[in-house]
Amino acid sequence: MNIKRIAIDLAKDVFQLYGVDEKQQTVLEKRITSRSQLKEYIAKCAPCEIIMEACGSANYWAREFKRLGCEVKLIAPQYVKPYIQRNKNDYRDARGIMEASFWPGTPYVTPKTVEQQDIQSLLRIRSSYLDMRTKVSNQIRGLMKEYGVFVKQGYKHLRSILPSLFARDSENGLSPMIKELMEGQYGMLLVIDEKIDTLNVQIESMAKKDEACVRLQAVEGIGPITALAIIALVGSRGEGFKNGRHFSAYLGLVPKQHSSGQRERLLGISKRGDDYLRILLIHGGRAVVRTSSKKADPKSMWVNDVKTRAGMNKAAVAVANKNA
Repeated sequence: MNIKRIAIDLAKDVFQLYGVDEKQQTVLEKRITSRSQLKEYIAKCAPCEIIMEACGSANYWAREFKRLGCEVKLIAPQYVKPYIQRNKNDYRDARGIMEASFWPGTPYVTPKTVEQQDIQSLLRIRSSYLDMRTKVSNQIRGLMKEYGVFVKQGYKHLRSILPSLFARDSENGLSPMIKELMEGQYGMLLVIDEKIDTLNVQIESMAKKDEACVRLQAVEGIGPITALAIIALVGSRGEGFKNGRHFSAYLGLVPKQHSSGQRERLLGISKRGDDYLRILLIHGGRAVVRTSSKKADPKSMWVNDVKTRAGMNKAAVAVANKNA
């Protein structure tokens, strides 16, 4: 068979292949039921073009197929869905991926390298620890309220006051059982804090060694974590995007449109793309807005003008958009 392009619907162990020749005629419809068999089959078909959805394990398979001499392209799932006809199954998914690749306007996702995957894993694990710490802190506050113990806002204050609350000789309305439970939760917070501190040191070290991260941190509002998140998403050169505006639109930092005819209607930001990086950029923008009133450079004057006209939050998003 003269296979020019293969679309693969990925799963954990079952893979549906749909292949076409140079004339875009179907020449392959195959179901493979193991990962080792998939590698062997693609090795026999190489070199050819491989199209996949940008889903779980897609980056791994992209790297593996590239080693076999194939050209690999990833398509975001939202651009494949319109091409899946009628009921969903693996065969229709693979065919939908193939049909989406025929459309000239289909945007592709750049496969991540192992280094980018490492950075993303580091940042995601740190983020999960932060969520875990927030969850435990809120649980502690909520449970102690039922005993008449109210702790003012702020994680640092909660951590500093907890040991005195669950001390055996303290008289504060907490029963011996809840004191024991709170002591256990306090120990968990200490462990989580230690994990976060270790990851923060690793992030600082990586950001200092990477040249692209150092350049990114020269931008006001971008620190080590945001810089590494950008590298993890787009690499050190950002070849997957035409320009900065394209990248900003991908992150969802531009307005949604609901226009018709000659009436243009712009809504709030679209919030598409990578949520994690968009949030980091907006937080960085908020820090810039808070300090802009103390400066007199052109950018700070622009930020102050936006803040006066539209408010703090819109100004923070505007800075995030400009930084992107």
